[in-house]
Amino acid sequence: MKIIREEIVPTQGSSFKVLLTPGLNDTFLWHFHPEYEIVYVEGTSGTRHVGDHTSVYEGSDLVFIGPNIPHLNFDYGVRTECEQVIIQMKENFLGRDFLDIPELAAIKALFEKSHYGLSFSGNTKILVGEKLKQLPGLDHFEQLISLLNILKLLASTDQFHILNVEPAGNKSLQKEQHRMDSIYKYVETHFDQKPDVNFIAEQVNLTTAAFCRFFRKNTRMTFTDFVNQYRINQAKNYLLQDKTVSETCFAVGFESLSYFNKLFKKIVGENPSEFKKTYIR
Repeated sequence: MKIIREEIVPTQGSSFKVLLTPGLNDTFLWHFHPEYEIVYVEGTSGTRHVGDHTSVYEGSDLVFIGPNIPHLNFDYGVRTECEQVIIQMKENFLGRDFLDIPELAAIKALFEKSHYGLSFSGNTKILVGEKLKQLPGLDHFEQLISLLNILKLLASTDQFHILNVEPAGNKSLQKEQHRMDSIYKYVETHFDQKPDVNFIAEQVNLTTAAFCRFFRKNTRMTFTDFVNQYRINQAKNYLLQDKTVSETCFAVGFESLSYFNKLFKKIVGENPSEFKKTYIR
């Protein structure tokens, strides 16, 4: 579990990316990217966590997320089958000045409002959801025309809710994201040692107390809990490589085998030996 800056490459032959049901329900993917994103989820209920906003959606969800807004994958924790269509695009995906033409004034305003995060409901959600589900079956030109129609529908409806009080992609947030990126890179390279909260606090120009408040605000967990969560995720990779439980325990930085087993079961829901038996035949 870490905040990451997702690198997005447009679909080959297209100016934007179409992503179908990524299947990350077991992954807490707290991430951000400079691209705008439309997410449609159908057939389940789950958590809507966009910027500082957290709520629950029921049955389906349609959101438009502006650039650099941290958000959680919408299928996290979902245990039923669901269908997702995700569109990711740069503001200038049709050219630097394209949104400045008069015909696209409403769509330009939509892009500006998306910096707060937008959730759509009612007939708009149903109609746009159907169009998004049809998108993968179209050729690239028809996909582009359909996307413009989708943006027009989103721009002209009043069936939406603004998720954040303040724009979530401002300079202050970008500074926080840069700070978080430094923290996560430190954990990635030191998780198997003893990540020092005092050292990393100094590296990001915070006192230890301020760092702990900052980290908890941005991740909803303590630095120690995060390190342990990261270690357990790494431990699963080692176990899937057929490492022994003991080898895995010490390889990811734990000093007590009994504590490792206890924490692994608490986070994963089964102990390391059971996990291996489930996935290695």
